[in-house]
Amino acid sequence: MSQPDPRTPADETFDASVFEDRAPSVGHLLRDRIAATPERTAYSYPAGIAWDELTWAQIGEKVWALAAGLVDLGIQPEDRVALASSTRIDWVLGDYAIMAAGAATTTIYPTSISDDVAFIIDNSGSTVVIAEDAEQVAKLREVRDAIPDVTTVVVIDPQGVDLDEWTITFADLEERGAARLASEPGLVDARIDGTGPGSLATIIYTSGTTGRPKGVRLLHSAWTYQGAATRATGMLSADDVHYLWLPLSHVFAKVLLLISTDVGMHTAVDGRLDKIVENLGEVRPTFMAAAPRIFEKVYATISLSMAAEGGAKAKIFDFASGVARDVSKARSEDRKVGVLLGLKHTIADKLVFAKVRERFGGRVRFFISGSAALNQDVAHWFNGAGLTILEGYGLTETSAAATVNRPYALRVGSVGWPTQRTEIMVAEDGEILIRGEHVMEGYHNNPEATAEVLGPDGWFHSGDIGEIDERGFIKITDRKKDLFKTSNGKYVAPSQIEATFKGLCPYVGQFLVHGNNRQFVTALITLDEEAIRPWAEANGIPDASYTEIVSSLQAREMVQSYVDELNAGLNRHEQIKKFHILGRDLTVEDGELTPSLKLRRKVVADKFKGDIDEMYPS
Repeated sequence: MSQPDPRTPADETFDASVFEDRAPSVGHLLRDRIAATPERTAYSYPAGIAWDELTWAQIGEKVWALAAGLVDLGIQPEDRVALASSTRIDWVLGDYAIMAAGAATTTIYPTSISDDVAFIIDNSGSTVVIAEDAEQVAKLREVRDAIPDVTTVVVIDPQGVDLDEWTITFADLEERGAARLASEPGLVDARIDGTGPGSLATIIYTSGTTGRPKGVRLLHSAWTYQGAATRATGMLSADDVHYLWLPLSHVFAKVLLLISTDVGMHTAVDGRLDKIVENLGEVRPTFMAAAPRIFEKVYATISLSMAAEGGAKAKIFDFASGVARDVSKARSEDRKVGVLLGLKHTIADKLVFAKVRERFGGRVRFFISGSAALNQDVAHWFNGAGLTILEGYGLTETSAAATVNRPYALRVGSVGWPTQRTEIMVAEDGEILIRGEHVMEGYHNNPEATAEVLGPDGWFHSGDIGEIDERGFIKITDRKKDLFKTSNGKYVAPSQIEATFKGLCPYVGQFLVHGNNRQFVTALITLDEEAIRPWAEANGIPDASYTEIVSSLQAREMVQSYVDELNAGLNRHEQIKKFHILGRDLTVEDGELTPSLKLRRKVVADKFKGDIDEMYPS
């Protein structure tokens, strides 16, 4: 049975040489990886009903040709090339090619509306755009007058696209580059050799929960740092198999590409959300990263299906879940797992959790959760089930990871220890400050915004409120700007309340806590359509529409029971006194969620102001 681990970050050992000897740029890193393990599988990706594979050597051939093609289009060092695509192997190849050509990638979510696309391309100064398909090309044509610097659009999937003087295909770019390399074989290597740690690698635009997004300038040193920091911990190796489905336009997914290159592991790439469960069985990964909502939905699906089975199966599942949480809590709190609990856990594992792990392919060593707070009960359940979730923390401005729990140092409810050579400080007002090689250079063409968050001493002001415990684990309690005060003068941190409710109620879609300058706290709630329909059938309203279900008395009583459970664990001034169930879920398309599925609080509060006002006395 495992024993408590008394270590702190100061006790963590790592090979410091990985930082001193690391590659100067991403291009150097890729070239070194190809030379070291040319025949090992680098990436696999869906091709029809099967999966195709590319070795590192084959990746190199394609990337060098695409990079030479970009040079042939006139791309110069640090020129920006925009990438508007879902997560697929072509995104990976395009991103590598841009950086190998010495240029910088501007990432664009494929769900972004035309106006935002135009702003990002124009603000970044991108001159070439790699677009996924006819839908993305149509957006570009719609705003062509607003992006006059774009000389060429490269189309990955040209089906349905009327190619003209402005557009070429991805295959054309590769062929063009191959022809250029035939006469200038050292062309791409020369570009790589001319790129250094201080060269611009990427501009990622923040999600923009308020106002226009800001372009975060990330240098090559930020990305090579992240790879080295991961390798230094020994958490991942070339023998791992990584399943990548996250949107590559987001910093969380982007950093995973660089980590994969640094450690040389095999990455299976497929951004289709509806294929995650199926792909897990086929890919059988040892590692996967995800946002909390994925883990919450998986837990809700499994627990609801067991409850529907009823009888002995439901009782065994409830027993196993309780044991799993008890074991996880003991380990997280540095307590020994007693003999009796250990025996119960062995039985629970054999009856329930071995089968659950098989659903994930049977080989998962750990998951990484990031981008928002993970409900602690959900985390304990996964950890006790042998599917360890390591919660981490970072921002676009810190090239993703700034802290992460380790397999050997895990405290649920925290975001772990700082990554190697990262400094974390808590300011007097509780704000988390971060300093390290992975912190952004600044916001693109926005010195005023840069000065607001990045001091001359290198400390980045995260905007998050947090604390550091006695063993060095960092806990994020809320966004500084999201904290609000009721009219009674009591502060409320909404994110923690929202995360707690999502762990309690398996039917919830979104949960928005409100109460700034109000007498009490209220909530706007949406229900998950996929989860609520089976519930409706079991509760006498099988043929009702989604709107009819969520407005029914039965649904309100069900939600009230979970709100009551939530309130039992809250301070009196934090408790939800009233709530309103919206007639639809919130969406990215309606601007209520960011492309990375974060809640746009102000947008939602403004859009549903009438519903909020009705919950308060006039």
